[in-house]
Amino acid sequence: MPMIKTIRIAGFGGQGVMLLGELLAYSATLKGLNTVFVPTYGPETRGGTANCMVTISDGPIYSPVFNLSDDLIVLNEPSYLKFKNTIKDNGYLIYNSSLISTLEKASYEIKPVRATELARELEEPKVMNIVLLGTYLNHLKLFDHETILLALKHFFGEKKVHLLPINQKALEIGVKQ
Repeated sequence: MPMIKTIRIAGFGGQGVMLLGELLAYSATLKGLNTVFVPTYGPETRGGTANCMVTISDGPIYSPVFNLSDDLIVLNEPSYLKFKNTIKDNGYLIYNSSLISTLEKASYEIKPVRATELARELEEPKVMNIVLLGTYLNHLKLFDHETILLALKHFFGEKKVHLLPINQKALEIGVKQ
């Protein structure tokens, strides 16, 4: 039976939702796994809703979309309210507890992370998404943070290579949560 992992990531545009999905998908390819990344944007660009779906498998992937995900990474409260019922019963929710205060009892595992506060401690609030990613890597156990750093380097390119150290720190803080 092939391993198939479905992940939805949701937040506001500008929070790095798509980057998280791209990093997970690219990291999976670096490890020789099959992957599909499907971005979805709301009508607004910055500040509007954004979510993406990532499927990772060691076998064929027959559909790029899914209704229920194994895991959900949520960056803000409106996204939690919208997607809280789209996780499988034995799934995993990781959320930014700095921005989400309304949580209901659920049939899936829940992991709060003070991602915004931790990113502010690094004096770079924009790395909040990478803090969450670091924590998620402990759950996913498909690849290590070195693989994510290779993916970051790929997506940042030469123009943004100066952002790698702060993102590495954010990833390390997230892994410790």
